Amino acid sequence: MQLLLDRISEDPIELVFRGSPEWLAGLSPDPELAGAVREEVQFALRAHRMGEDLYLEGEATGSYELGCGRCLKRYRQPIREPFRLVLEPAGSRSPADPEGAAVLARDGLWLSDELEAGWFRGSEVQLDHFLQEVIAAGLPFKPLCREECAGLCPTCGVDRNVGSCDCREESPASPFSALAGLRDKLAKRPAGEGEER
Repeated sequence: MQLLLDRISEDPIELVFRGSPEWLAGLSPDPELAGAVREEVQFALRAHRMGEDLYLEGEATGSYELGCGRCLKRYRQPIREPFRLVLEPAGSRSPADPEGAAVLARDGLWLSDELEAGWFRGSEVQLDHFLQEVIAAGLPFKPLCREECAGLCPTCGVDRNVGSCDCREESPASPFSALAGLRDKLAKRPAGEGEER
């Protein structure tokens, strides 16, 4: 999405950008993110100036297609990811790292680490990589088809949401189980045995 800066004034303008899965796959080196977006994502954006600074805010909407981290079934999760970006003119500032300087030259935009602030240079700003980061920020760390998902049986692999199995659940051994026998041995020893004099 290209933002032409001469069109932005103190009066907010509303813009809509639609990104296809192919667009996102072309931007993202992350195959998980590229594979999670299977349909068009819409970015509704309001932009205005305050002095020399640019203010952008909006929301990304669409859906992810994810694999549940417990039962492995594919499911859809809505994308509703708000975003805000405040951009200052870069002026004579330049990023200290060469990669940042190349991004500023290529996109006219250099983002801070927080993704809510940055700097711009030139008469147009390329927002594609910023919008890709917005989509990536909404991906759940551990996707779940639903909070109460029972998952798969670790022994036979049956989906516990659909049926049950006869497998016995073993609780993991305590790291202190090796010491349990030692305590019993010490309790059974006659008093004074094993003590140094």
